[in-house]
Amino acid sequence: MMFSTQGLSLTRIRGDLFGGLTAGVVALPLALAFGVASGAGAAAGLYGAITLGLIAAIFGGTRMQISGPTGPMAVVFASTLTVVGGQIHLAMAAVLVGGVIQMLLGAFKAGGLVRFIPYPVLSGFMSGIGIIIILLQIPPLLGAPPVSAPLLALQQLPAALSAANLQTVLLTVLTLIIVFRTPMSISRVVPSPLVALCLMTVLAVTAGFEVPVIGEIPMGLPEFVTPAFSLQTWATVIVLGATLALLGSIDSLLTSLVADSVTRTRHQPNRELFGQGLGNMLCAFVGGLPGAGATMRTVVNIKAGGRDRISGVVHALFLLLLLIGAAPLATNIPLAVLAGILIKVGVDILDYRILKLLRTAPRTDITVMAAVFGLTVFVDLIVAVGAGVVMSMGLIIHQLTRQANFRVCPLEEKYKGSGMLDGDVRLLEVDGPFFFGSTSRLLDRVDQVMGTRAVVIDCRRVPFMDLSAQFALEDMIERLKSLNIPVVVVVQGDIRKELEKLNAPHLPPELLHETLDDALLVARRALAV
Repeated sequence: MMFSTQGLSLTRIRGDLFGGLTAGVVALPLALAFGVASGAGAAAGLYGAITLGLIAAIFGGTRMQISGPTGPMAVVFASTLTVVGGQIHLAMAAVLVGGVIQMLLGAFKAGGLVRFIPYPVLSGFMSGIGIIIILLQIPPLLGAPPVSAPLLALQQLPAALSAANLQTVLLTVLTLIIVFRTPMSISRVVPSPLVALCLMTVLAVTAGFEVPVIGEIPMGLPEFVTPAFSLQTWATVIVLGATLALLGSIDSLLTSLVADSVTRTRHQPNRELFGQGLGNMLCAFVGGLPGAGATMRTVVNIKAGGRDRISGVVHALFLLLLLIGAAPLATNIPLAVLAGILIKVGVDILDYRILKLLRTAPRTDITVMAAVFGLTVFVDLIVAVGAGVVMSMGLIIHQLTRQANFRVCPLEEKYKGSGMLDGDVRLLEVDGPFFFGSTSRLLDRVDQVMGTRAVVIDCRRVPFMDLSAQFALEDMIERLKSLNIPVVVVVQGDIRKELEKLNAPHLPPELLHETLDDALLVARRALAV
């Protein structure tokens, strides 16, 4: 690592140290909660926060970003663990593959592509993740065993309610009161999740509550895990790894954009993907929960003065010291307290920005957002994102198609004195995007020019033309030529160069002209033959 003279100033170092410690305090209860929620255990959450937090801070492309387990990644990993039947070696193989894919995305400079994901897709996805997190906390807050799917949580709700543990409900309610109602003046000093974690654990222990707890967390450094999969499971592992990689990349780069907006800096997206991928790869070998750039922890770090990689390193080392020296203290933390903390996380993830605009936002965008939301909660996370992107593309294509205009009209007034009657030459104007979505409308205009002796196709107002449109144009010219109707095309700039490169037999360069005057002159000569 290289630092400037300014980066070595005492003020800068003090800010990074305080920012890293503050982010570490915030990360502790979340890492434990995400680990439990994922099904891998609280220790896995800590291992992931330490490993990814350290590696991404050193090798990533966002200098002040804090990385570790996040809500979306915990949900996807929980799904991964369920798919592989709880076999940790297979799950870690998927994490390893995901890390490799992230590094490859960085190597192939795919970091900027996240900017092309439509906002309604991201909104529906993040709100869906928030609802999933909330639904998955229903069994723990009632004292029932955790479940891995939101639908399962809803199905088991009647049975869980009938056998509810009032002590766990009390702990969850008090936790929610603390995390939602703690004044900001206190949260700035001691984060409300940590306040809830400490107070509610002390209450449960001193009052002798009989509630489910985290249980023993291995003290010291994690044991080495060997990710492994067989020929029978390789396809499943690769698909799950790609899912983790895609989600982790989107999550991290969105957090990087937030960090940029707060600090007025600019991150390196491809380097960030490399750092995140390397960190997740190493998580696979220590049994750590995979993660991504964490928005809340990153903002907390920045607000506390963190501006450089030192803050991320301090955050990871702080958690490591706690793991080595204070792991036994987490044994008696009630799962109900973690459920309350995670419910707050789920509520914060909901996209209130677009929820406030449900009545006024364009119906198409709201439809995409709702579809992605439903698919995220009830079907699959990656299916939801893929379907949302496809829907958005389809709506854009529909709008572009509507903008395209094909009009058959007589010649302009100044050409009527040229000796050509309106019935002799027809002008076919193409105005707007000319691509696969609008080619059929061009071919529909053939019948409107059948009763003429020559046709001029004016493409001067076409901003772009794809291969489908080029072939459609050639097909129309071929059809008119078969009826002995000469055709001339007015086209300019790059589109003309593309048509000339096409070297189509029915669209030779001599048919292409830069101006309408030249095209009409050629049409006049054709009529005179």
